[in-house]
Amino acid sequence: MPVIKAFDLAYGRICAPDLDKMEAFLADFGMIRAERTRRALYMRGTDPPHHIHVTELGEPRFIGIALHARSREDLEKVARLEGASAIEEIDEPGGGRRVGLSDPDGHRVEIVHGMEMLEPIPVSRLPVNCGSDKLRRKGELFRVSRGPSQVKRFGHFVLMSPNFEKMVRWYRETLGFLSSDEVYVGEKSRLVGSFNRLDRGDDYVDHHAFFCIRGESSGLNHLSFEARDIDDIMTGHEHLGAKGYKHIWGIGRHLLGSQVFDYWADPWGRVHEHWADTDVLNASARPGLNEAGAAINGPWGEPIPSHFLGYATP
Repeated sequence: MPVIKAFDLAYGRICAPDLDKMEAFLADFGMIRAERTRRALYMRGTDPPHHIHVTELGEPRFIGIALHARSREDLEKVARLEGASAIEEIDEPGGGRRVGLSDPDGHRVEIVHGMEMLEPIPVSRLPVNCGSDKLRRKGELFRVSRGPSQVKRFGHFVLMSPNFEKMVRWYRETLGFLSSDEVYVGEKSRLVGSFNRLDRGDDYVDHHAFFCIRGESSGLNHLSFEARDIDDIMTGHEHLGAKGYKHIWGIGRHLLGSQVFDYWADPWGRVHEHWADTDVLNASARPGLNEAGAAINGPWGEPIPSHFLGYATP
């Protein structure tokens, strides 16, 4: 049995030497400022959580990930782990309580409870007609506005690790992640990738909240955020391109997870992904086993750039 079953992802935490430049990128990416202090920037999506992305002022680096606990009791369970902090009041915008942990590669993992929830930001979306049902939008004109994507929520994070087995086991045994798909090269026992989802029992969740890649480096491959829909990804793609940001990969559709995706780098090279339309599974779904060659690229879109296969920012 895991120590706890984390309820949801909360936010990613990184450092940047220029909060103005970081805020400009995240606004162009489709997030909204929740709050900003002299030392940190807190950005939200259209869903209620106070923030889904934290940037601290400092030299560029990846700090870690935060997850929402289901209860105060779960915080108490985590606080009893070796190396865990005591339960502390969060002296940051959004408030709540947390326990600090470190994963096997030394990344900070915050377990939070009681974060402030804000009013959701309304997002409209007309139905999409299809060949078998052309009357979903009868009498209504479909008009897509130009501009940034509308980021909804923090969807998943991807880490590369030379301690692959240890990392996957830690996230499963500590936070209750479940295997959705495993990826191998050569022998089926030689796993090089592991997609893991949250465990909410009979409730359906995204195909993965955490993907771990076996690699020589340890660090962040990317942070991923759900956009409104496929059109929203397309308009965001054009907006970010017009602003001159570095494009990494996309637009395409993944095979494992099925998301339509688009990857962009922030001004210091940390990769942020837009996605929409993922597979959803509950706890009863059995994990898949997939050969890497077939699994890396999807049914359409450009193949993955060679430099992104081993990409990790410390």
